[in-house]
Amino acid sequence: MYYPFSWIKSVARLVLFLIFFAIIGWYVEDMLLAVAMGATGLLLVNYWQLFKLNRWLWHSRKMSPPSVSGLWEHIYEGIYYLQRRNRNKRKELGALVKRFREGSEALPDAAVVVDSKACIIWCNRLARLELGLRWPSDAGRRLDNLIRHPEFIEYFHAGKYHFPIEVPSPLNPLKSFEYRIMPYGEEHLLLIARDVTRLSQLEEMRKDFVANVSHELRTPLTVINGYLEILPDADEQLNPFVKKAYLEMSTQTQRMQSLIEDLLVLSRIEASSERVYENTVDMAAMLNQVKIEADALNKDKHHTIEFHLTPGVRIYGIETELRSACSNLIFNAINYTPEGGNIDVYWSVTKAGVRFAVKDNGDGIEQRHLSRLTERFYRVDKARSRKTGGSGLGLSIVKHVLNHHNSKLQITSRVGQGSEFFFEFDAEMIASQE
Repeated sequence: MYYPFSWIKSVARLVLFLIFFAIIGWYVEDMLLAVAMGATGLLLVNYWQLFKLNRWLWHSRKMSPPSVSGLWEHIYEGIYYLQRRNRNKRKELGALVKRFREGSEALPDAAVVVDSKACIIWCNRLARLELGLRWPSDAGRRLDNLIRHPEFIEYFHAGKYHFPIEVPSPLNPLKSFEYRIMPYGEEHLLLIARDVTRLSQLEEMRKDFVANVSHELRTPLTVINGYLEILPDADEQLNPFVKKAYLEMSTQTQRMQSLIEDLLVLSRIEASSERVYENTVDMAAMLNQVKIEADALNKDKHHTIEFHLTPGVRIYGIETELRSACSNLIFNAINYTPEGGNIDVYWSVTKAGVRFAVKDNGDGIEQRHLSRLTERFYRVDKARSRKTGGSGLGLSIVKHVLNHHNSKLQITSRVGQGSEFFFEFDAEMIASQE
């Protein structure tokens, strides 16, 4: 036990010890020699205690200190107290590390910790099973020497870990892994590898199913639509009920044909392997062509449509996809804005890059619908959508096109005041600018 004023007792003992030898020196009439002998004895005793302390610290297996008295007793007790405190801390840290390892071993994903030089520091059991890592023999080896897929190496060294990457397993090419890297601490990275084989297979099956069904339905639908087109010419005096049925069948057939065309467009975009940075698009020239189609669609709506286009700006992209995205936004504004409205189309250069926007003064959209507008077949007003003949896939097509071009559709709207649909590309997407 440490006492704050124990040093006073130790100093008093030292003074008494020296006084004792001074008295002996006075008695034998050689005080200097007696005090020197006392100091020498005191020095030898302290050196002996230092020797015992060194032997206890480095050679003794006992945790408890040897029995001593005086000032050295407090020194031994202080060291013993620090040893016990450090021992308890080591136990707590050991228990914490053990719980961490048990928890990481229970993770459903493979986890690997690497340092700033890509050297492996630790990995869990699934990383050893799924990625082929060996522990502890692979400790200190570079991760990019063990997972050698070119796409993974490029992703790992690029340092842009905002999005995961999906590549085949290093052990089984039939498996697909989603790799996600998260920096933590000052110089460490945590790699999480998740088996997404089943999800990839289901997504491929869905894409193939939609594409195949849409393609197979288009031929019989074209035949039906062809016969419906020639029926009125065969007999002008149709029964009113038959005539109504014919008109309804024609309308629904055209609507279904439009739906199939949109599904095919969506399937082509999802399956597209074309690289965005291999082509450039003159957006102003393309939008001038879309303007001709918009004017034709606007004949019955009588909207005032104005295009505000900045010429001479070419961006990296796929023209067919961007044309589909922009025309969908413009045609939606024409179809869903009440007759005689105002529609403005903008293509402009901003400080951050370039911006495309379609603004109208229509009825607007409630806030609760905005987050779901890009879902397939989602409709704000089903009756109104049937009236306009929409397929419910237009904004979904826009979403997939923009995802392919590293952008995102943004919507601002107020009920009764109108809506604005826009997207932006950063400066890296600009190929040239006059």
